[in-house]
Amino acid sequence: MKRYLLVVAALALIAIDHAACGQRQRIHPLSQKFIDQINSKATTWKAGPNFSPETSMSFIRGLMGVHKDADKFMPPVYLHEMEADDDFPENFDSRTQWPNCPTIGEIRDQGSCGSCWAFGAVEAMSDRICIHSEGKVHFRVSSEDLVSCCHTCGFGCNGGFPGAAWSYWVRKGLVSGGPFGSDQGCQPYAIAPCEHHVNGSRPSCEGEGGKTPKCVKKCQASYNVPYAKDKMYGKSSYSIANHEKQIQKEIMTNGPVEGAFTVYEDLLNYKEGVYQHVHGKMLGGHAIRILGWGVEDGTKYWLIANSWNSDWGDNGFFKILRGEDHLGIESSIAAGLPKV
Repeated sequence: MKRYLLVVAALALIAIDHAACGQRQRIHPLSQKFIDQINSKATTWKAGPNFSPETSMSFIRGLMGVHKDADKFMPPVYLHEMEADDDFPENFDSRTQWPNCPTIGEIRDQGSCGSCWAFGAVEAMSDRICIHSEGKVHFRVSSEDLVSCCHTCGFGCNGGFPGAAWSYWVRKGLVSGGPFGSDQGCQPYAIAPCEHHVNGSRPSCEGEGGKTPKCVKKCQASYNVPYAKDKMYGKSSYSIANHEKQIQKEIMTNGPVEGAFTVYEDLLNYKEGVYQHVHGKMLGGHAIRILGWGVEDGTKYWLIANSWNSDWGDNGFFKILRGEDHLGIESSIAAGLPKV
């Protein structure tokens, strides 16, 4: 009888322990408790609420649009010749380096669609068209055209291959197009921004990522240039080696690049500082635009533009640890040069 009671007591303790473990696992990654846990661990950055706690995690996961096979579709690696006296400044920001190119400072919104692979590409392409035309050509490359018409780039709103986007630009060209609801360019983005943020006024985001828009090879009615004539092409597409100085040289020489990395739950709550993963589960691969670098309180970082609207993070931007390939940030750099 005594042995039986001991076994029952042990099983009860295991059940309590499992229940406590389950409770620990149920802390929602957008909750204040989760944010407090991040801030108790992070030493180089601060977390705070960006997304409404009611935002579904299926919506969040749908934003991570870098397909797991993306590395198989990267263009050939271009290696910069490095001189012994190559001098890289401690801080570099493409926004101040090329002040006549307004797209560099813009933050877009991918909406309820896993199209980050396309956004990181068209943002950097737009910047480079301006930079390489010496500020004479201002052309916002259409994310809509790329997401809907590039069938070799992956699966539209269900994820794609950043490298393939740059190759498509060279082969097929892309038209112009601003954000949803704008009259900018040939094909503005067709997916509305939705309200996944705290204290916002947009319609709420529901469930899974949105459906990929249909490929329509036609400009909006208010635009007076035909689709085929509006296209701008890339001259070349390439990858940059997983090497800090190679990436720096590329950005300094040619402008912002597209990068990809693995997102964990703690990044959702980024507010300021140099992000390093400290807490939470993996969510998936995400593509972004890298526009510079710097050092903050002794920690080296890359300066990055996200595509979750300007009310996420630090006005839509964030910094991430540089020089250690943190979460793969240095191992999937795609770029190319425009025909201008």
